[in-house]
Amino acid sequence: MSGKPEAQKQLKPTLALLDEVAKALNADIAIELWDGTRVPLGSNPAPDLAILIKDPGIIASLLRRPGLDRIIRPYIKGLIEIKGGTLYDVGLLFALSPSRKRLKKIPKRTILSFLTAFLFSPGVNLDEGRAFEGDENNHGKNLPKSNEIDFIQFHYDVGNDFYELFLDERRLYSCAYFTDWNNSLDQAQHDKIDMICRKLRLKPEERFLDIGCGWGALIFHAAEKYGVRAHGVTLSEAQLTHVREQIKAKGLEDRVSVELKNYVDLEGPFDKIASVGMMEHVGEDNLNEYCATINRLLVDKGLFLNHAISRKAKKKKNRFSSRPEQRALQKYIFPGGELIDLGQTISSFEQNKFEVMDVEGWREHYQLTTKLWLDRLETNRDKAVELVGEEVYRIWIAYLAGSSLAFLRGTARLYQVLVSKNPKGPANLPPSRADLYR
Repeated sequence: MSGKPEAQKQLKPTLALLDEVAKALNADIAIELWDGTRVPLGSNPAPDLAILIKDPGIIASLLRRPGLDRIIRPYIKGLIEIKGGTLYDVGLLFALSPSRKRLKKIPKRTILSFLTAFLFSPGVNLDEGRAFEGDENNHGKNLPKSNEIDFIQFHYDVGNDFYELFLDERRLYSCAYFTDWNNSLDQAQHDKIDMICRKLRLKPEERFLDIGCGWGALIFHAAEKYGVRAHGVTLSEAQLTHVREQIKAKGLEDRVSVELKNYVDLEGPFDKIASVGMMEHVGEDNLNEYCATINRLLVDKGLFLNHAISRKAKKKKNRFSSRPEQRALQKYIFPGGELIDLGQTISSFEQNKFEVMDVEGWREHYQLTTKLWLDRLETNRDKAVELVGEEVYRIWIAYLAGSSLAFLRGTARLYQVLVSKNPKGPANLPPSRADLYR
C-alpha cells in the first residue's frame, strides 16, 4: 500500500497535520503510518508505544462517515494496531487530558489540506462484522418483549466459556466491591454479593428475588448463607441452563428457583428484591414502569436494592441524547441499553411510594473491576480467539478498556440505592450503617 502513488501523496498532508497534533497534545506516544514513518506526538514519547495505521484507506472511510462507532471498527478489524502496549495504555494518555480544547488550535489550512488529500480517495470496508442488526437504540415503552430477549441474547451468545476467561470464579458480571484496593477479583465479588445481602438485611425464610440473576451467584449466596428462599429471573437461555444445573448440583431445589421471564410478568409478593446491573437495560421511557413493578412485587416495608451504572446529570432537563461511546456500546455490545442519571432514578422511586434509605457511589470500584476483567481477557487472548474469533475478542477488549476509562474520567458512575416501600412509621432498619461492616 505504501508504494502506491496516491498513498505517497497523502503522506505530506498527514505529516503536516500530525505535526500540529503533536504541538497541541504533547502526548507520550507515536503514530506509525502505512509506509513505516513514525511520528512522535510529544517531546518525550514512550520508546515502543505507537498506534499503527496500516492503510490510508482507513482515514478516507472515516472522513466520509465519521463517528465513534466507525472509529473503533478499524481496530476491531485489525487495520489499526497498538504496538508496545495496549488499547487501555493509549486511552490512559488522554483520559484525564483536556485534549479536545487543544486540538481546536490546529490551523484550518492544515486541516483542509489533509481533508482534500483523503476525501475522494479509495476507502476500506468497515461495515462487515459483528454488530446488532436491529434498532440498537430502541428502548421505548412500546418495545416488543421479543426485542428485549434479542438484546440480551445478542450480548450473551458468545458463550459461557468465553465469560469464564475474564470473570471471577462465581461468574459475576457486575461491579465488584473492594474493601481493600489490593483484593483479588474473586474476593471483591464475594464481598459485593455479601454487602448486597447485608444492605437488604436478609433473614431466614424471607422470599428474595434477584431481577436479572445472571449465573446465579447472588441467589445461591443469599440462600446458603442467609437462609432465604431465593428466586431469580433471566432472559438468557445460557444463564438459565447454568443456574438450573447448579441448583441441582448444590441440592438447593427447596430453596432456590429460576425462570426465563421478563420482570414485569412476575407475581409477588417478595420480602426483599435486588436488581444488579439490570436497570441499564430498562431505558428512561420505562423507568416509571420499572419502579411501579418493584413496588407491586414487594411487601409493605419491603426493601429493594438497585445497583446500576449511571450517567452525569445535565444542566438542562430536556431528554438526554446518547453520547458517541454509548451509541457504539449499543451497537456492538449492549443493544437497547440506556443510562439514567441518579437524580432521575431517585425521583422515580419517590414518585412510586418508596423512601430512599441509602445511596452509595462505587465508581472507582467499577473502574478497577473492568480493568481487572480487561487484564484477564488479554492474558487469555489465544483461548478467547479460539472460542469467538479475533474480531469478537477485539470488540470486548475495546468495550472493557473504554468502560474502565469512562469510570476513570467520571463520565460513567455506579450507584447502589436502597429503598423501602411505603414511607410511613418505622422503616424497621438499624439506626446506623454500623451493622454492614461488622
